[in-house]
Amino acid sequence: MRGFYYLCHLITTLQFMNRQPKLMNFPQMRKIFEPHLEQIHQHIYFSQELGVIRGSSELFRLVMQQKPPFCIDDHRLGIVIQGEATINFNLQDCHLSAGTLVYLGPGTIITPVSISDDLKILGIALFDKFPMPFAPEQLPAAFNGQMRDFQLQADKPAFEAACSIIETLWQVVRQHDYNRQTASSLVAALMHHYDGLYHRLAEQQQAKRSREQTIFDRFLYLVNRHATHQRQIDFYASQMCLTGRYLGTVVSQASNVTAKEWIDRALILRIKVELKHTDKTIAQIADDMHFPNPSFFCKYFRRLTGTTPTEYRRA
Repeated sequence: MRGFYYLCHLITTLQFMNRQPKLMNFPQMRKIFEPHLEQIHQHIYFSQELGVIRGSSELFRLVMQQKPPFCIDDHRLGIVIQGEATINFNLQDCHLSAGTLVYLGPGTIITPVSISDDLKILGIALFDKFPMPFAPEQLPAAFNGQMRDFQLQADKPAFEAACSIIETLWQVVRQHDYNRQTASSLVAALMHHYDGLYHRLAEQQQAKRSREQTIFDRFLYLVNRHATHQRQIDFYASQMCLTGRYLGTVVSQASNVTAKEWIDRALILRIKVELKHTDKTIAQIADDMHFPNPSFFCKYFRRLTGTTPTEYRRA
């Protein structure tokens, strides 16, 4: 039900933009491709159950002539073999290049933006009458509706394995009276392959996020210790055996605040404590905090707080 409401939301948004999505299901695709089958038959297999594409950008140009955006109500899995394309999936632009594995689930809204002349793709579409190899409640997790679409940049072994499965499926369905169970088993293998790659990527991203959080926590610890006399990000990076650029990127991604801002925050907090809870002169505090002179110290404090050290102490 959540997916239905999400689809309705997307369609409403597109209607607002005067871009009503067209359902690109089997009857509509048959209407598009049948007049051109003599020219494209070596690139496509098409039935009420299953579509297999093994071809050039010409197939996509025929679809694009129908004035996108499009909506699908089935499962589609593809691999970019060559070339590149920019396609909007569910209102998000995605750049696809060679080696990219793509999944599009029921309800996906597709708007092709650009396609290179040398684009080649392997792909399958599982139409309503296809004998799915899984019961709905037993679909691999990547296909159970939690993701409307996803794209994976596969390494060479994973890429070649996916290509091999679809190429084998292509050979099977081109046979007269092909074995439907064989085709279904190959589809199951492909879906399991995509599911495994999807979850491996998710685990890698989680591990990366955990590493980034560890770096960020360490950075804050060092800032709280050294901000009074070290205000350059390169110092903290060197303490962590990282480059300043990498540390700055990790801190920004982890907190949406730059490393320089964290250093300034820690230093201003220390200065405020000194102003409020000690009798030190402004000059003494400036010296303790390793500012070159009281004038520079006052300008720094005012720039970041909107008030002078003296005004803050009086307040």
